Amino acid sequence: MTATKERAAATPADTPRAARRRKRADVRQELVLQAARSAFFELGMEKASLREIARRAGYTPGALYSYFPSKEHLYGALLGESLERLNAQVAQALITESGHGAHLRAAASAFFEFYHANPRDLDLGFYLFQGMAPRGLTPELNTRLNLRLRDALLPCHAALQGLGMDDATATREVTALFAHIVGLLVLRHTGRIRMFGPSSRELFALYLAQLLERAHARDEDHPAGVVHGA
Repeated sequence: MTATKERAAATPADTPRAARRRKRADVRQELVLQAARSAFFELGMEKASLREIARRAGYTPGALYSYFPSKEHLYGALLGESLERLNAQVAQALITESGHGAHLRAAASAFFEFYHANPRDLDLGFYLFQGMAPRGLTPELNTRLNLRLRDALLPCHAALQGLGMDDATATREVTALFAHIVGLLVLRHTGRIRMFGPSSRELFALYLAQLLERAHARDEDHPAGVVHGA
């Protein structure tokens, strides 16, 4: 048998072994991420050492380094996974909706409800302000995470433009929407929202209704096919 035929014959046997190795590696990595998630939330970012994370995952610190060389890398992986789930929820909310106004309501509500139901995912976004060194995130990773967060807001931006807003105005409105959502959820998370009476959901619904009013008013002022300022 030639060397080429020997390699071809070996491929079917090698492929399952390679797949099993990848599966085992994926399982180990997921165990590490679960351990990091629990350590971060229970102990805080500063006190959750790589040694403690390795202990929870059932590995030696040296084995942990082969997957994640620092807490910042672990943070990046956890936040990246969180942002993928956020984007999936927003995309799912848009499937059955039609029309720019309905898309705006669905996308904004899905964004709000994701963090309302998953406050720990909101916490992940604030760990950089609680002692974790931003320099630990490479510029490429930081850019990628920011883009995935922005991706979750793009349907809102597109809907506002569809309702007649120019790019700059839509960007300002989406920025304000994001700030409003985060502010309400932080108030809810800390319990401070009770000082004001209405729930975070009620206040979000009110803000979203006002945003839709502004958007629809602009849509009426700028009907399709009409060029203003000509």
